[in-house]
Amino acid sequence: MAIRARRYQDAKAQAGTNLELAWWVFMRLSGLVLVFLVLGHIYMNFVLIDVNTINYDYVARRLSNTTWKIYDLVILGLALLHGLNGSRYVMDDWIKDPSRRFITKAVVYSLGVLVFLIGSISLLNHDFSR
Repeated sequence: MAIRARRYQDAKAQAGTNLELAWWVFMRLSGLVLVFLVLGHIYMNFVLIDVNTINYDYVARRLSNTTWKIYDLVILGLALLHGLNGSRYVMDDWIKDPSRRFITKAVVYSLGVLVFLIGSISLLNHDFSR
């Protein structure tokens, strides 16, 4: 069950397991980190660079650098993990039947893994230097 506390001490009291408390802490930290990563991404792509100059060549030149690949991969991974954990909270709250909840979680998690695999393969295996 989802922890509904706002402070760590209250969350610790409400947590049924240490894993649930760790996920609660992860949601707070990953949300904060994602805000800065995405704001940095927006700043670097839409403020520093003229939007009219963004085309395939610009993206290919940027993604030929390993640092940008890792930066985008971190955003992808954190956003997916944060979103999947949030959807787990929603599924735990709204789907009462355990078998339906299990099947729904299996489908949602499988789709999340598929999206991460396709995204990471696209980022890491495509040769942007050509």
